[in-house]
Amino acid sequence: MPAVAVRRVLSRRRLGWIAVLTACVALTVHFWPSVDLLGHHDDVVSAVAVGQVDGRPVAVTGGGGGENGDGTVRVWDLTTRQPIGEPMTGHPEGVRAVAVGEVNGRPVAVTGGYDGMVRVWDLATRKLIGEPMVANRTGSVSAVAVEQVNGRPVAVTGGDWGDATHKVPVRVWDLVTRRPIGEPMTGHTNFVVAVAVGEVSGRPVAVTGDVDGTVRVWDLVTRRPTGEPMTSHTRVWGVAVGRVDGRPVAVTGGEDENIRVWDLTTYKLIGEPVPTGHTYGFSAVAVEQVNGRPVAVTGGGGGPDVDGTVRVWDLVTRQPIGEPMEYTNSVFAVAIGRVNGRPVVVTGDGDGAVWMRDLSAYTR
Repeated sequence: MPAVAVRRVLSRRRLGWIAVLTACVALTVHFWPSVDLLGHHDDVVSAVAVGQVDGRPVAVTGGGGGENGDGTVRVWDLTTRQPIGEPMTGHPEGVRAVAVGEVNGRPVAVTGGYDGMVRVWDLATRKLIGEPMVANRTGSVSAVAVEQVNGRPVAVTGGDWGDATHKVPVRVWDLVTRRPIGEPMTGHTNFVVAVAVGEVSGRPVAVTGDVDGTVRVWDLVTRRPTGEPMTSHTRVWGVAVGRVDGRPVAVTGGEDENIRVWDLTTYKLIGEPVPTGHTYGFSAVAVEQVNGRPVAVTGGGGGPDVDGTVRVWDLVTRQPIGEPMEYTNSVFAVAIGRVNGRPVVVTGDGDGAVWMRDLSAYTR
């Protein structure tokens, strides 16, 4: 679960070998590629997203830690493995969510914080664009995603700790005007801590996860739910959207440590829930095509014990790929991007560290 405090542990790093069974049923042994440490925040890294600035791949990370947390947004050049400029400041408390997109041809980051505000940043100048948007007057913005709707860039946000007026808001924002579009989307009964966006039957949709155990799909044109809620019977802490065998799917994870894959056209679970091996659930999940195969990457959350692993999954077979990657603390943020044509995973952890690893070896 996204944490406000994390027990720190002594730094230790091990790289393990993995075996990958290829589509031809030939066994090939790989070693985890060398891990790159991009840098540190002053507290927990609670959010990460990847994008491009001036044609170069970048990662954008948010420093969390609660009301007295880091509160900075940082940009990292994934080619040079170096920070770009100074940290971006403006959140008075920790940052809980980060997404990247484009507004008027400019690359932007959209961030949500414990102060209930949504901020938009120009990634080329690393400056705040306009005033913050008030998303949740009595709680935090715990999830954000960016999509194009009718040619306009929008952000979809989820929150928690709302009062009777602003309870559990799921909102859509016009990123050009920085104003809400329509009324909040209602239906969830508890904290909405996960949001992802995608396309189903040519329509832009948002998929939201609630700690009440439901996953909902929303048409972003009409801002109305599609289909019945998908029930996972456990708190949902992470959601990602992708495609498996040509079908749009949502991949969810939460408190019970299982990974679930949902068909977004039928709103049904594909296969049985798969135990991940994470020791305290997981809230970080990303989905991407790697060497022509749909994969999910999950990060172990925090709790009484530190998990400290990142795991890779084949979404066709719903089986793990290789051995877990090991880190020195719980991993609260995961994103997948490309550097020089190679897929990479960027992670943020409870030690405040931002790491990058090469994923390209895992499906061959």
